[in-house]
Amino acid sequence: MTLERASKLLLALALALLVGFVLVEASVLPAPWTDDRAEVRIVGDDGTTKAEIDAEVADTYRERYVGLSDHESLETGEGMLFVHRSEGDRTYVMRDMDFDIDIVFVGSDGEITTIHHARAPEPGEDGEDLQYSGRAKWVLEVPGGYANETGLEVGDELVIDETR
Repeated sequence: MTLERASKLLLALALALLVGFVLVEASVLPAPWTDDRAEVRIVGDDGTTKAEIDAEVADTYRERYVGLSDHESLETGEGMLFVHRSEGDRTYVMRDMDFDIDIVFVGSDGEITTIHHARAPEPGEDGEDLQYSGRAKWVLEVPGGYANETGLEVGDELVIDETR
């Protein structure tokens, strides 16, 4: 093998690895999740469980884009867990939503970083303009008012158990 050919082969390999890394970090590729549901517990500083949520998992780009917009409502104890490959600054919108939700941003260490109380868009209002941001690896959406009802706070811990 000539030096020129070996250089081209190494360059092609490096480019393939770089493209794969970019796709993973941009969350274009699905996150490593094995089920479509998860049991989520929120644990306070004192170790007590504040809330238990049966969550639908959104771990692909399409699932995260659609989110809860194809749901009519959420019952108490239900939610959606958005899974990202890594922690980062995230912005969620209320696109096509018919009901209020609480949006809970959770860092890679499992700690709640931000809680937003998001209202549904009014008639004629674009839900894309209703933006809620935070730093997170996971984002948990629950019925509107649920965070206050259960006493969820920034600093509480999210514990995720995949269901089988």
